[in-house]
Amino acid sequence: MNPLLQKFATPFHTPPFDSIKNEHFLPAIQTAIAEAKAKVQQIIDNQALPTFENTIEALEQSGQAVDLISAIFFNLNHAETNEELQKLAKEISPLLSEYGNDITLNENLFQKIKSVYEQRNQLKLNTEQSTLLEKTYKSFVRNGANLNETQKQRLREIDKEKSQLSLEYSDHVLADTNNFELVIENPADLVGFPESVLEMAAQTAQEKGKPGKWVFTLKFPSYDPFMKYTQNRDMRQKMEFMYANRGFRNNENDNRELVKRIAQLRHERATLLGYASHADFVLEERMASNVPTVRNFLDQILTVAKPVANQEIEELTEYANELDGIEQLERWDFAYYSEKLKKEKFNIDDEILKPYFKLENVIEGIFKVSEKLYNLKFVERKDIAVYHPEVIAYEVQSADNEHIAVLYADFFPRAGKQGGAWMTSFRGQKKENGINHRPHISIVCNFTKSTPTKPSLLTFNEVTTFFHEFGHALHGMLADCQYESLSGTNVYWDFVELPSQFFENWAYEKESLDLFARHYETNEPIPAELIQKIKDSANYMSGYQTVRQISFGKLDMAWHAQNPQNIADVAQFENATMAETALFPTWEGTNMSTSFTHIFSGGYAAGYYSYKWAEVLEADAFELFQEKGMFDTATAQSFKNHILAKGGSEPPMTLYKRFRGKEPAPEALLKKTGLIK
Repeated sequence: MNPLLQKFATPFHTPPFDSIKNEHFLPAIQTAIAEAKAKVQQIIDNQALPTFENTIEALEQSGQAVDLISAIFFNLNHAETNEELQKLAKEISPLLSEYGNDITLNENLFQKIKSVYEQRNQLKLNTEQSTLLEKTYKSFVRNGANLNETQKQRLREIDKEKSQLSLEYSDHVLADTNNFELVIENPADLVGFPESVLEMAAQTAQEKGKPGKWVFTLKFPSYDPFMKYTQNRDMRQKMEFMYANRGFRNNENDNRELVKRIAQLRHERATLLGYASHADFVLEERMASNVPTVRNFLDQILTVAKPVANQEIEELTEYANELDGIEQLERWDFAYYSEKLKKEKFNIDDEILKPYFKLENVIEGIFKVSEKLYNLKFVERKDIAVYHPEVIAYEVQSADNEHIAVLYADFFPRAGKQGGAWMTSFRGQKKENGINHRPHISIVCNFTKSTPTKPSLLTFNEVTTFFHEFGHALHGMLADCQYESLSGTNVYWDFVELPSQFFENWAYEKESLDLFARHYETNEPIPAELIQKIKDSANYMSGYQTVRQISFGKLDMAWHAQNPQNIADVAQFENATMAETALFPTWEGTNMSTSFTHIFSGGYAAGYYSYKWAEVLEADAFELFQEKGMFDTATAQSFKNHILAKGGSEPPMTLYKRFRGKEPAPEALLKKTGLIK
């Protein structure tokens, strides 16, 4: 019996990871697709006049098994993959792409949907039903329903190839990340490293069969401290070069041709549907709405941030020159000297802060913050199966013990896990037949592991990352919509980062830090002066960080807001695009595009600007908490009711103004980051 095709006899119908095997996925997907197609055929064959219920709602419910099984599969392929899963992904992705096209390109089905859509003003639909109808109709049009048969066939071919190439791209980045390690044998090369970093590197060496040595990798918890603390400039250059040339090494994992091909396919698809570019296609369904708005937005912030960033780099160059005689600061010098200067300016660095951020305490703190804001409780559940022994499963409850969600937490790097941090869901929230089906949410991170002598102690950057992903998780867990396709994080992509970036603010506030930041050895609370230093240093290098984010947004738009057909050389194109945001000299042999997984294998194509866009929203939203109080119940309840619970059930600006009473302005962000006074 295939466990993926049975009703899960588990707590809250969570996936039975302990009985799912790799060989179950392909037949389960094939069966679920066949069943979904049969349900769609029933909609088409129904002789009754098309209605919202027998067409739109029926279609919403038709592919639930496909969604569930594919969510389990692709979440595992990101967090706990292996060669077998990666091979399966290359079979399953085209099947899902074909299945999606079989539905959206079905002329008879579209005519029924169109019939309901054309009656929309006569139907007495509530707000969420109207949104679902609008979204369903537009998704068919945006996926080729109005094309002729030849064009529809070409669209199918594009989607199939595109899905395969995106998987190949991310596999290449992961392989290049895993295929490099820096082995250090001489202790003299490790002068200046914190003890905790050395212990982690020694542990990595032990795991890799190199006892008595120190091994650093391109996984972020290893790469990041190496760049901050190694005094050896040649080693810094080597490590940074290998990080910056993933997918660009002229090996079997080279992504240059994939990048060009993915961009070309996206453009061809957009023009086939009548759009000028992929960005024009994407932005039609975003708050920003069009390319000029995005470009003006990025330019507006760049105009303010670039002079500040230039001053910061100038100051850092002078500092490096005074310290070590360095006349030209290079990219591989930035982390090292900025960390030293930060400590000098603010008497604060990761090693001072880390003892106060033991992972278990941070988990407890985030739970306490969530309890004070939203009346949530988190109960560890050993009876919920997990996909790896390191994963922790929690039941999320309300203050009166009502079941809210299941939360999976996966914190540490592994060979089979993609880099970075993300929130995802195994099952979304929906209401059906009078039952509110609660969501199964997961956060996946790559935090610093414990060592034989120390528990997992987080850098402050890891703490803010945790808060960020937990903000996304709250968006998923507190969803309260009728339809799964509209609930939780199913919102416009330039709105989805609002809850995550908004929640980061509590990592900086004394009222929040006092709840959990305690020294792992003495249990002493974090001193008030350290909290003040965290706040004082929050905007350190904010010009540099802002310009860096803007550069990524501009690179994304450059790939997707024009016809990429004539881009012959990926490196030349990237260098020309990023010249206006460059803060360091061009570095031959490195490339951002070939490892830019957000846009070439994630969902951020023509949408990377949304991080900055959402920062404007969150800076404006957080001002209200600063006025009313960090844990003001009424304000938190309003944010929950109008933003977190509503998902994509209404236009995002409508929801935002309902919470805030006004539209946001960029000045809130520029003030918050110290770029204007």
